[in-house]
Amino acid sequence: MTPILSLQSVSKTFTVGAHEVRAVDDVSFDVAKGECLAVVGESGSGKSTIANMILGIYPPSEGTISYRGTVLPSSRELSHRRAIQLVQQNPLSSLNPKRTIGASLRLALDVHGIGERSRRWERVGKLLEEVGLPADYRSRSPATLSGGQRQRVAIARALACESEIVVLDEPTSALDVLVQARTLKLLNELKESRGLTYIFITHDLSVVRNIADRVAVFENGKLVELDTVETIFSNPADPYTRGLIGAVPVVTREEEALRTSLTEKENNANA
Repeated sequence: MTPILSLQSVSKTFTVGAHEVRAVDDVSFDVAKGECLAVVGESGSGKSTIANMILGIYPPSEGTISYRGTVLPSSRELSHRRAIQLVQQNPLSSLNPKRTIGASLRLALDVHGIGERSRRWERVGKLLEEVGLPADYRSRSPATLSGGQRQRVAIARALACESEIVVLDEPTSALDVLVQARTLKLLNELKESRGLTYIFITHDLSVVRNIADRVAVFENGKLVELDTVETIFSNPADPYTRGLIGAVPVVTREEEALRTSLTEKENNANA
């Protein structure tokens, strides 16, 4: 089966003054439709550069990126931008403060010509409801929403384009722990209901365990390990990966029991 996304021998070099910096070095991997691939590593590991090349913000210096078996051009067409969408770390910076929430979502529909023009405002309300927000939030401004609510709006905007691939760049790092858990739950539900494919960029391995199917580990621009989330956490092969896993905060048995109990109570309340 053809992967939905494929990187073949991709490299990216930036010129900084009189020097060249190899941010990504000869990286290859495939992503299957419907999976969540977490891309992890420390700052400067190349994970954000990978995300920007997948989105078409940076063209690869070498190699190719393919979508559904077709090599993506350096200058992306509108259909490619619609198929691969981004959810940023800070949704407030990605939402126009002068536009209402509804206007920001409606813009995506108008640009890509999605749905009947006369019913797009109704469609905006349904998108908000799909991410757990009331439809009447259409008339509110981004500044009136909490961080978690703004992130839900950012997710709704990606959904508005009916994208197949969503690149999530540290989407929960600016959220508190409780809101983070709810956002991850929402992302998992949307992935299943819509058949989405996620590229999840993060440095937080504790988040990875709750959403990823596979994990790609980057160090100094190189892909050092790629395996299932179970294998990465139970039997990592690369010393760098072992170091990352070893740095994850340990949860005591008491904390684990409390978290399980609270999760069960929340699930029962929402049933």
